Amino acid sequence: MFELIGESFKSAINKLRFIDDEKALKNALETLKKSLLKADVHHKVVKDLLIFVEEDVKKNGIGQKQFLNAIKINLERILNVDGKNQGFVFASKPPTIVLMTGLQGGGKTTSTIKLANYLKLRNKKVLVAACDLQRLAAVEQLKQLCSANEIELFYIENEKNPIEVAKKALEKAKNSIVDVLLVDTAGRLAIDEILMDELKKIKEVLNPNEIFYVADAMSGQDGVKTAASFNQALGISGVILSKFDADTKGGIALGIAKQIGIPLRFIGVGEKIPDLEIFIPDRIVSRIMGEGDLATLAEKTATIIDEKEAKKLNQKIKKGEFNFNDFLNQMESIKKLGNMKSLIGMIPGLSNMASGIKDLDLDNSKEILHIKAMISSMTQKERENPDLLNNARKCRIAKGAGLSQMEVNRFLKQFSNAAKLAKRFSGKKGMDSLMQMMNQSRRQF
Repeated sequence: MFELIGESFKSAINKLRFIDDEKALKNALETLKKSLLKADVHHKVVKDLLIFVEEDVKKNGIGQKQFLNAIKINLERILNVDGKNQGFVFASKPPTIVLMTGLQGGGKTTSTIKLANYLKLRNKKVLVAACDLQRLAAVEQLKQLCSANEIELFYIENEKNPIEVAKKALEKAKNSIVDVLLVDTAGRLAIDEILMDELKKIKEVLNPNEIFYVADAMSGQDGVKTAASFNQALGISGVILSKFDADTKGGIALGIAKQIGIPLRFIGVGEKIPDLEIFIPDRIVSRIMGEGDLATLAEKTATIIDEKEAKKLNQKIKKGEFNFNDFLNQMESIKKLGNMKSLIGMIPGLSNMASGIKDLDLDNSKEILHIKAMISSMTQKERENPDLLNNARKCRIAKGAGLSQMEVNRFLKQFSNAAKLAKRFSGKKGMDSLMQMMNQSRRQF
């Protein structure tokens, strides 16, 4: 998402080739205006943004750097909703009760599980309540998702009244010492009185700390209008933007923040359950400008990677003892980090590459399946000591994996090169080498 806005900034900035050229500034602003409107940003939001940018540039002197800084500052100003919360805020006394709302097909149920998983990774006890009794198989979908991700689900078999489920779920959350109760509610294809009456009754029963509206990022200005209607009826406290990765425009994000005054709290950056990120305006703006987002990357990895295990692994890498079992363990850890395209976009110098990269499916890609087949065909000793793999053993592994020996040799060479590269970066000067590589990448892209 935001690729179109990011590209529009580059096009506009390129118009400013000389210092103190007011005609060039006018051309740059006109280019920016057309691009933002094309990106589905509301015309009033575009007008305000251009006024602020022009004022700041003229105050600080016309030039590319000043224009870039003005865009950055004013984008943050729009996305920051003053006095409103960011991310997830816990109640002073548990459980924190969150009412999840949205239209049918907007990703509400999946976003509920993504949020539950996000909290679980931060060592919070979460209970999900199945109060969507309208959509066929909605409860069954929740059962499967909760089971697959080890999240506790509350539902009442054959119950038709969502108010009753909400009441009992709240009782269970209080009695079970749950940190967070997430309540998945029914949606409709469009807003109607029946839907809003039901949500108001559930709100009355639960007295929730938060009411999140799940907005489909691809719904554009229609999504902004729908969010406004939900806010008017229920008083929503935050928005989760689903399908954030599928939309290159980004107009809905600016519209919700500026037109409705409701903060974006989370964004769904992929189809998998770990693909949920906190929405922090200055970090998002940094990504839009191609500057990466190391703070979010560090937070994501900290929830997945155990510090003691990381130190042990680093020692093995330094000694050249990194083996195939370590490789498989790291693959499982990386899967928990979520969307690879989003992760690459957080790295300074590589963020401009992210838009051209298709997300890597670590479960189903042909290459990954071949690698797993090869490792599965090895003995335990071979996994622990790659140096044992002579031609006879490679031939046996190739047959066991249903591959050619050439493919096995290629993988082993790649593994060896990766281990050497990791060893290079594991020493005291490793970070300097890594930063040099990133700087080179930044110049190239």
